[in-house]
Amino acid sequence: MARKLLALRQRILTPDKREALLDVRGFHVKNDAARQALESAGQSFIGGFGDAAGTPSPRAAEELLERRPAPLRGFAYEGAAMAYALMDGLRPGGGRGLARFLAGRGAAHVYMAHVGAGWAMPRLPRWRWPAILPADPLLRWLALDGYGFHQAYFHTGRYVHDRHRDPAHIWPAELRHYAPHAVDQGIGRALWFVAGTDPTELLRLLRGFPADRHSDLWSGVGLAASYAGGAELTELRTLREAAGEHRAALGQGGAFAAKARMRAGHVPTHTAVAVGAFCVTSIEQAAAITDAALTDLTDSASLPAFAVWRQRIADHLVLLGRC
Repeated sequence: MARKLLALRQRILTPDKREALLDVRGFHVKNDAARQALESAGQSFIGGFGDAAGTPSPRAAEELLERRPAPLRGFAYEGAAMAYALMDGLRPGGGRGLARFLAGRGAAHVYMAHVGAGWAMPRLPRWRWPAILPADPLLRWLALDGYGFHQAYFHTGRYVHDRHRDPAHIWPAELRHYAPHAVDQGIGRALWFVAGTDPTELLRLLRGFPADRHSDLWSGVGLAASYAGGAELTELRTLREAAGEHRAALGQGGAFAAKARMRAGHVPTHTAVAVGAFCVTSIEQAAAITDAALTDLTDSASLPAFAVWRQRIADHLVLLGRC
């Protein structure tokens, strides 16, 4: 594709980096360090989106993505995945951009990339959603997590303050039974951003949701707090105590973050600290638990394999006395 057309596509599709500023979003600001952590994550996401939209192929985009700081690279890959999913969805006959991206260096960030694909869903008509849902029957649920994050991040009043829940009929039939849980995990991740990593504000927001949604929300909180950072050890321990009966869900989210960081080849200090606070275990142990939970993993009579995976991890942490 000609350079001018690529530049035009990048300019038209890429969100403004100001959209990641907490003041623009109307999110709570705890302190400058937390603001920096969250805004850097959001702006890296947008930068990665631009890398994908402004280059002719996933391989060319990878050259730019790999130059980004290691702690933020996963967010950039997440943004690039959103761009490829969106571009696939906008093509009348569909596309293979996301699949090619996941077959390359995107494989090291496969969890974040699947989440990023879900960001594209609200930007497309619903009838196009099946065309961009990742094919992996296990990880495609992370796209619904990404959808939930997007909605809570950009439509905070409706999805966070009003606790809106989408009706089941918007989802493809095979996803309807578990979609609300995967979406709520994404909303839980977004709460970490909306609350500005402040435990007091996060608890105020989370406790406003119906009790039957808390477990999935806590799982998302654990993932975001561990992956994105922005909180001190004492604050993380406060969250663990406040989670109460949902400590295993919080720990499961932390274990997901540990595995994602380990697979990408870089574990920031804040991830190790959070996983230790939530799971009372090491990064290596937490990641190993997620791998062990994949053994002979299949759908159960009432739950998809993804839900069984999450439950196995939580149960394992409980058995070890970690939660």
